[in-house]
Amino acid sequence: MFRSAGNLPDLILQEVLSLIDLGRILAVGFRIDEVASLIDGAFDLILVAGNGSLDLVDEVHSASFPSHSRFEPGSVDIVTPARPLSQGVGRDQWVGTPEARGWRDGPDGPLRHNDEVLTPPLIVLNGPTASGKTALAVRVAQLLREQGRPAEIVNADSMLVYRGMDIGTAKPTPAERGGVTHHLIDLLEVDQTASVATFQRLARAAIADCRSRGVVPILVGGSALYVHAILDEFEFPGTDPALRARLEDELARLGPAALHGRLAELSPEAAADILPGNGRRIVRALEVIELTGSWRATLPAWSYAVDGVQQWGLEMPREVLDERIDARVERMWADGLVAEVRTLLGRGLREGRTASRALGYRQVLAFLDGELSEQEAKRQTVAGTRRFARKQLGWFRRDPRIHWLPAAEPGLAEYLLTQVSPDA
Repeated sequence: MFRSAGNLPDLILQEVLSLIDLGRILAVGFRIDEVASLIDGAFDLILVAGNGSLDLVDEVHSASFPSHSRFEPGSVDIVTPARPLSQGVGRDQWVGTPEARGWRDGPDGPLRHNDEVLTPPLIVLNGPTASGKTALAVRVAQLLREQGRPAEIVNADSMLVYRGMDIGTAKPTPAERGGVTHHLIDLLEVDQTASVATFQRLARAAIADCRSRGVVPILVGGSALYVHAILDEFEFPGTDPALRARLEDELARLGPAALHGRLAELSPEAAADILPGNGRRIVRALEVIELTGSWRATLPAWSYAVDGVQQWGLEMPREVLDERIDARVERMWADGLVAEVRTLLGRGLREGRTASRALGYRQVLAFLDGELSEQEAKRQTVAGTRRFARKQLGWFRRDPRIHWLPAAEPGLAEYLLTQVSPDA
């Protein structure tokens, strides 16, 4: 019933293209702006966790097409239920009245099924930009509510945290949220920055809060890095503002080449991974080495730090996704993206290291500065968003635990609920 509309050669090509020319980037204790730059510019990925770094390039290829997937000529079987229905997980536990299905206690109390206290599952919806994740998440939450189980959405999109960045981020409007509570939206001003570590802490707290109230959390992610950091054993070294300031002062006085030479003495491996002219990442590497005393390349296992995770991904043929991206950008311009950017300039958009680099906003700023025509700004936004969507999909495909579904399939929300286990 649910099968990918794309064919295997296209999927392989897409995966290969997502890996070509990947460079190595130090992104320890990521600030969001560093991650945005990493994903948008994307060259060879080095992420740091714990006391070392992790290489997400060489070791992950075998995970791109999980062994449990069953390929047939011309199509990909992409449905793998989180738990076989024969094990007692099926539609009968999700439909009908709560009382008929054995549920009791209200939304502010523990979730019980036939007198057994249960932890609500964590539903995770992944997928590239414009694939329909938000609309699907809202529909799933509404269906759960109709069935007597409240659900709330936890955002895992780094740009939705900024107040006022509404049109260019396709932030769901109050009407589009359909009465469903959304967490981690509109937290920061555009001149502020945040870290993946902070986002991880806030998201896990929101998930725990939902579960404590008997609410099913639905994590909606456009960034595989953020989803990975939220769900898995993924720790970041700390940062020392005084140390960072000293190193940045040395960078200004001595230049990146001198600091790169110092890095090469302390950690030849780190120096080999960072271009000599990339002062920001050289500084961060030196900071991590001083704080932790070590640098080693490791790949974090796909090991959940959060219980009861059930992940799905949305996919669609590339040409369809490209059409949706084109239409989204046209709609953003029609809805007033240029005017939104002008307004945000008065709130410090240019000073925001993250917000000013966001897709669409960066291009509109270039237009307002006279560097691009408006049509060229729009064209670059379309092209950049298409590239970003391919990279998103490439990242998500490396996680073998994600069960893929075709985004445009009618009745997808209803089908998804038949695949969700009612407990963690």
